Amino acid sequence: MPSSRLNWSEFIINRLIQLAGFSSILFVLLILYFLLSEGLPALGMVPLSTLLSTRWYPIEGYFGILPLLLGSIVVTLGATLVAVPLGVCTAVYISEVAPQWAKEVLKPLVEILAGLPSVVLGFLGILILSPMLRNFLSLPTGLTALAGSLLLGAIAIPTIVSIAEDSLNTVPRSYREASLALGATRWQTIWGVTVPAARSGILTAIMLGIGRALGETIAVMMVTGNAPVMPAGLNALFLPVRTMTATIASEMGEVASGSAHYHVLFFIGIVLFIFSLIVNVTASTVGYRRTRRQERLLS
Repeated sequence: MPSSRLNWSEFIINRLIQLAGFSSILFVLLILYFLLSEGLPALGMVPLSTLLSTRWYPIEGYFGILPLLLGSIVVTLGATLVAVPLGVCTAVYISEVAPQWAKEVLKPLVEILAGLPSVVLGFLGILILSPMLRNFLSLPTGLTALAGSLLLGAIAIPTIVSIAEDSLNTVPRSYREASLALGATRWQTIWGVTVPAARSGILTAIMLGIGRALGETIAVMMVTGNAPVMPAGLNALFLPVRTMTATIASEMGEVASGSAHYHVLFFIGIVLFIFSLIVNVTASTVGYRRTRRQERLLS
């Protein structure tokens, strides 16, 4: 009798887990269906040449998404340049260098930073970061792509640190001991053995951090100036920009349902969905290869 109850319990738990897994796939497909059903009509209502133009001014019928697309790319690339070196180096320090008492302090601090609401970071960006950039760089305004890049970099760093540090911790201790036994120094072991062994996990952390920066809305909307202008050269970092996420968040509440403007905003959502899908699929592929490599090493 107890064995029969145990079998039924395992059966129910297995089916609930399967249901949860399939439901997550279903939710993604439903989101994609909703975006396509509301966004694709924009191609019939607005000429493709207009969508690919360089001016966004919906009141007069200008729906060029290129300034928004390039604005998102500029801010995301800037955030990547900030978050990747700081995040990876912080993860290496916590995992390989820091004493135990420092690990016990730094790890919770990173988790706290990851849990801060983005609107709070946006307020800090407006009150501290933007005025500092304006005064230090003698800019007409501190609400620029540079401010958005620095703020998004700070938002992405906890994700990179957490995942990269976990990946470094999974590297077998025998790798480090073998390197030290061959006469390598501690730093040579870290950068020549440990980090390369955790390379796939670190790449996964970077891709997920980029995905976090790409999808951020409120914080970037508060500090980038929200000006839909075409970025041109490195000077674009010091000028206001507008991202796709900020455009959807700021205009969706005021647009008439069923209008061309309404469907174009959903079309922008489709573009964002594709970018996020590419980033997440890449991260998943890298993580899968890492798991398969570890299984082959253990076998």
